Amino acid sequence: MIVVAGEALIDLVPRKAGALAPLLPALGGGPYNTAVALGRLGSPTAFCSRVSSDAFGEALLDGLRAAGVDVSAVQRGPEPTTLAVATIDDSGSAGYSFYVDGTADRLFTPPARLPEGTRAVSFGTCSLVLEPGASAYEELMRVAAAQGVFTALDPNIRAGLIPDPDAYRARFKSWLPSVSLLKLSAEDARWLGGTPQEWLASGPSAVVITHGGDGLTVFTRDGAEHSVAGVPVDVVDTIGAGDTVNAALLHGLATRDALSPAAVAALNADGWSALLRFAARAAAITCSRAGAEPPYASELTAP
Repeated sequence: MIVVAGEALIDLVPRKAGALAPLLPALGGGPYNTAVALGRLGSPTAFCSRVSSDAFGEALLDGLRAAGVDVSAVQRGPEPTTLAVATIDDSGSAGYSFYVDGTADRLFTPPARLPEGTRAVSFGTCSLVLEPGASAYEELMRVAAAQGVFTALDPNIRAGLIPDPDAYRARFKSWLPSVSLLKLSAEDARWLGGTPQEWLASGPSAVVITHGGDGLTVFTRDGAEHSVAGVPVDVVDTIGAGDTVNAALLHGLATRDALSPAAVAALNADGWSALLRFAARAAAITCSRAGAEPPYASELTAP
């Protein structure tokens, strides 16, 4: 079982250019997209979050169930669902404005225990920024790591939600001793201001950096660096692409029985190249269609 911990929200995506373009609601949130992608790839997956009891919340849970994701660890609340208003530029890249005050996912509390059979827990995005939930997710991360559970972190920076960037950067560094796999975009890396080598020295067994259409690179604690090219595709938009990479990496590690720091450290160049190529193919499929629509296992060859 891979557990994904973090927010579920509704993306409001413009159907055409212009500030007053009609908005189409879509299921979203970085952790939510990761959970759906894992479920579609066939990994046993559970979602750990707090979701509104409103109509949007019900739709979010239906989306998880449709992907085969276990929702028994999801907390519910009467507060509204978080909304993210997307803007899409000419290259298909998405930017976001958030409506988060008083929303359900901010009131997440740490569960008494992880689901039976948990092998890995994935964290990231808004859930590690917005209090009081951020501290609860942070506690869950530290507890899981202390229990020897493989932990993955995708910070997926949303700068507009971070009132004190320096404080967040310091907090990010404090998480690294509890992180097994760090995945982030090149833009996130520049915003955070560190280097893969610095982050590896603090705890992770591997750091994967995505470069959009230019591919992915992994840095490992033994000093190795492996890169693969991106997969050419006609981009509709990039919503959910990074979340798909996150899921593909976790799924690929699980199929190799490599969800442990020691197993990650033992992966050779061929193993990493195959895993990164699989993630690149999965992300390309997501980019080829509107919204966060990650691929199913039947659309991909094995990692």
